[in-house]
Amino acid sequence: MNYHNPVLLKESVDALAIKQDGVYVDVTFGGGGHSREILSRLGDKGRLFGFDQDPDAQENVIDDSRFVLIPENFRYISRFLRFHGVRKVDGVLADLGVSSHQFDEADRGFSTRFDGELDMRMNQKSKISAKEIIANYSEEKLAEILFLYGELRNSRNIAKTIVEKRQIERIDTSYQLRKALQRYLPKAKEHKIIAQIFQAIRIEVNEELDVLKEFLQQMPGLLKEEGRLSVISYHSLEDRLVKRFMRTGLFQGEPEKDVFGNSNEPLQKVGKLIVPDAKEIKLNNRARSAKLRIATLKK
Repeated sequence: MNYHNPVLLKESVDALAIKQDGVYVDVTFGGGGHSREILSRLGDKGRLFGFDQDPDAQENVIDDSRFVLIPENFRYISRFLRFHGVRKVDGVLADLGVSSHQFDEADRGFSTRFDGELDMRMNQKSKISAKEIIANYSEEKLAEILFLYGELRNSRNIAKTIVEKRQIERIDTSYQLRKALQRYLPKAKEHKIIAQIFQAIRIEVNEELDVLKEFLQQMPGLLKEEGRLSVISYHSLEDRLVKRFMRTGLFQGEPEKDVFGNSNEPLQKVGKLIVPDAKEIKLNNRARSAKLRIATLKK
């Protein structure tokens, strides 16, 4: 199964400062590229746990006694690690967003390039799909997610049109949605705008920002002293949450200060923002929007 090249492979794994006998977690296992690199740096006593809720990822399980794949959403990271007898880890890596494999499978409904049923579920057991959102969400709710998650200024007009069109005929596929919204897709910006619309729906289907927040909030309690967090994000909504949490331990506002003016942020960032170089972007187009941020537990 084709999962393409992992983005910022060396940089994101270097960020973990791997100890040979350490315990690490790859919360977005996918094709296993990052996991294989982590395992190559671990000794015999090292351990690696992978998380992936997508059943397709099971086909990439690594045959290695040091590795365990947990087929669950990484929002439950602490709970499932405890089940395996692990309370603290030396490092966690997250490569957020949709895998290349999911984009390339037309019947998953993630891609704007193919005509497929509007699904977009990363976990195929989830009850709500993109098709249900398009068919059942109110005009107000559609406008809200298109504005918040797609950052579309004309979200109200797009939502109004979806509601009008679905009263005439069902919108079940990618091309039906594109056709229904054709008036908002001028040739010069067609790909960008439809990508924003798909992103908004996908984030809603998979609760991606809520999942990310729940995951990040568990990091201060899960990382060992000097433990590392390595996160690759692909759009501003994710990156903003990661950046703010690494800096303040919050998603909005500023941390409270004590009478001496000291605040108690749980993490501290390591190094500067890392982005792919021109060579990697040329080899892997998915890398063009990637941003890697690194943090460690504050002493």
